[in-house]
Amino acid sequence: MKPDWDKLMKKYEGHATTLIADVDCTSDEGQSLCEKVGVEGYPTIKYGDPADLEDYEGERDLKSLQKFAAESLGPRCGPANLELCDEEGKKKIQDLLAMSGADLAKAIEGKDEEMAAAVKAHETLVESLQKQYEESEAALQEKKKEIKESGLGLMKSVKAYRVSVNQE
Repeated sequence: MKPDWDKLMKKYEGHATTLIADVDCTSDEGQSLCEKVGVEGYPTIKYGDPADLEDYEGERDLKSLQKFAAESLGPRCGPANLELCDEEGKKKIQDLLAMSGADLAKAIEGKDEEMAAAVKAHETLVESLQKQYEESEAALQEKKKEIKESGLGLMKSVKAYRVSVNQE
């Protein structure tokens, strides 16, 4: 992926509205930025508003990356680009701009807490499913062992023997 990413960065180098870059999250300089934007594994591709980057989930070959960049990157509807917004988007932004700083911070905190609760619920479910899977896997292995020890292997051996001496 790295060679294709480098080609994409070169293509957009100096672009007026689109930045294609990479960050070494293992370096001292990059680690804090990566933590801030939620990079959890490598390689991770993020895009969108720098204040609210989204994870890119598409294909990672050059053609797919170029298509995504051409169609999806660049200025978007937002407080700095109201002209790119539809009426509903403009209204939402105007309502948020009208809020006091404290009220906006409180609203953001509430949504962050809502997100954290959803993540926690998901993690709890995944842990429960993992435990169920491990218990089921252990039970399956025990049952397979029990079945084999009850004579399955010998039965198959006798059947194969019969076939080899033309008794079946």
